[in-house]
Amino acid sequence: MDLFSNSKDLLNIVLSFCVLWLTIFIAWFIYYLAMTMRQVFLTAKETRQKIKKIDEAIKSFKEKIEHSASYLVLIGEGIKKLVEVTKNKTEDWVEKKSAKKKNSK
Repeated sequence: MDLFSNSKDLLNIVLSFCVLWLTIFIAWFIYYLAMTMRQVFLTAKETRQKIKKIDEAIKSFKEKIEHSASYLVLIGEGIKKLVEVTKNKTEDWVEKKSAKKKNSK
């Protein structure tokens, strides 16, 4: 009994090795494709989380600015009143000083 009785047996053995190597290559390719897709998915997930954090920071900053803006109106009114009071006191002081100079002459 010869291992290869005819050329058809040799062809079948070669074809079976080719199918085996093709199967190994396809399995390897699918594995690396799956790992690549996993990396893409993880990267997209991390990117979404970072964008969400940035969005939250922007919203927080916006809220702080809005609250500060409402206080700025009150602060502005307070400064306006302070300037008016200071102006009135200064005018009164200048008038008193002028009146003193007129009375002393």
